[in-house]
Amino acid sequence: MARSLFWSRTDTAGAEYAVLDDGPRFAAHGTQLAVDPVPHTCRYRLVTGADGGTDSLAVEAEGAGWSRTVRLERGTDGWRVTTGEQGDLDAVLRAAGQPPAGLPGIEDTDRLHDAVDVDLAGSALFNSLPIRRLGLAGATSSTEHRITVAWVLTPSLEVVVGEQVYTALGPGRVGFTSDTFRTELEVDGEGLVRHYPGLADRADLG
Repeated sequence: MARSLFWSRTDTAGAEYAVLDDGPRFAAHGTQLAVDPVPHTCRYRLVTGADGGTDSLAVEAEGAGWSRTVRLERGTDGWRVTTGEQGDLDAVLRAAGQPPAGLPGIEDTDRLHDAVDVDLAGSALFNSLPIRRLGLAGATSSTEHRITVAWVLTPSLEVVVGEQVYTALGPGRVGFTSDTFRTELEVDGEGLVRHYPGLADRADLG
C-alpha cells in the first residue's frame, strides 16, 4: 500500500517528501530540497530486494547552472555505479564561497563490496533501511549491528564507503553512530524515522 511521508529539515531551510510502496519489495521515490551548501533539489528512486538490502538507487541533483545523476545497482557480482553531469557545480560552489565537490560516483566499486544498504545525505528516510532490514524497531534493547553502507553525498552525488552502528534502545528508539557522530533516532512501529535530532522532523499526515 502506498503512503506519503514528509519531513521538515531542522539543520537548514529544506524538506523531504517521499512516496513509499511497502509491498513484497520496499520501493520509494522522493524529493529533497535544501539551500545548503547551494540551493538544489535532489530526486531519488529506491528499490530493495527480498533480503531488505538495496537493489537499486537512482539520484538526480539539480541547481542553477548544473545537474548530476548517479545510479547504484547491487548484483551478485557487486555494485555497478553509473553517473552523468551537466554544467559546473564547482563553479557554483566557488561563487557561493563553498569548497569544491567531489566527482559523482565512486572510482573503485570494489570498495562497496560489503555494503548492503545505501544512505543519502540529508535524508531521514534512508536510515530506516537498515533499521527495518535488521528488525531493530522491535528488537531487544542493546541489540547492536555494525554495517557498511554506500553513502551518497549531496549535492555532489559522490559515493563513499560509510561505517555505521545501529543499536536498539527500546520501543521507538534506535541509536545511530557514524564515525564520531552519535544520535538517537525516534522511529515508528514500522522502523520509519519520525525524529532525527539536528536534521529533520516528520509531519503527521494522518
